[in-house]
Amino acid sequence: MELRQLEYFVTVSEEASFTRAAAKLHVAQPGVSAQVRQLERELGQALLDRSGRTVRLTEVGAAVLPYARAALASVSGARLAVDELAGLMRGHVAVGMVTSCPAAELPDLLAGFHRDHPAVEITLAEGNSDRLLEALRAGRLDMALIGSAGPPPAGIETQVVVDEPLVAAVSRSDALSASTRITLAALRTRPLISLPRGTGLRAALDDACAGAGFQPRIAFEASDPGVLAQLAARNLGVAILPASVAHAHPAELHALTITRPRLRGRIELAWRADGPVSPAARALIGHARSGLATPSADHEHAA
Repeated sequence: MELRQLEYFVTVSEEASFTRAAAKLHVAQPGVSAQVRQLERELGQALLDRSGRTVRLTEVGAAVLPYARAALASVSGARLAVDELAGLMRGHVAVGMVTSCPAAELPDLLAGFHRDHPAVEITLAEGNSDRLLEALRAGRLDMALIGSAGPPPAGIETQVVVDEPLVAAVSRSDALSASTRITLAALRTRPLISLPRGTGLRAALDDACAGAGFQPRIAFEASDPGVLAQLAARNLGVAILPASVAHAHPAELHALTITRPRLRGRIELAWRADGPVSPAARALIGHARSGLATPSADHEHAA
């Protein structure tokens, strides 16, 4: 079994195509096919189903894939560790962030890391929290800023970056604008405006509504909290928003504190707790943990 065979197998599984994998690897397609077939012969099992229009993993292939990725990551980490001991810092780090992330410090943080380690390539991608966590576990991301509604999943460590109340925001012409507080149960029949499933804010809302014995009536979904605020300002429903977003539109929105239960929105820095971590990724995580301050106890218990 050769590392090249594992690399070709992983690339074909990610691209779902031998042709696209060959193009990505800058090798001839027959060479990719031959190396993957040799790997299958050595293992005695088919790893890929080639019968459809796209290449899919077999059950055995799905079981082998994480080990193949781990083997490739270990070799890459070993090479980077040698560079680090030689006084170099090279490699690539991949960072993820939720679309609604309010952490204005992130650009400065990445710029500072680049200034200290100019030979390290940095990439940044957006996505919902569930997809970012999946990418972290699979090793496609080294670090991510995620929305959180509870404890981190197994194998992931987190540090709270933002922690603030979630409020019910309505237009100034809504009858609810005469109140300052509202229970979650009182929103049972109201059309709600929320971030989509897979986000920490939506998970917090869904979990709280389930605990109150009802399913929220979601009328509008958008991945940008600013869009949610504009929809609520046009009297299209009640937007569930972080307090800072609602208070940023004082002329258009009225924010009500949600009681019984109180909801909170958190942004957390997340990284893998186990598995191989490259020296560059380890340095970035340490840099981020120092640069992204954890909210104080006073802030966490505000409102």
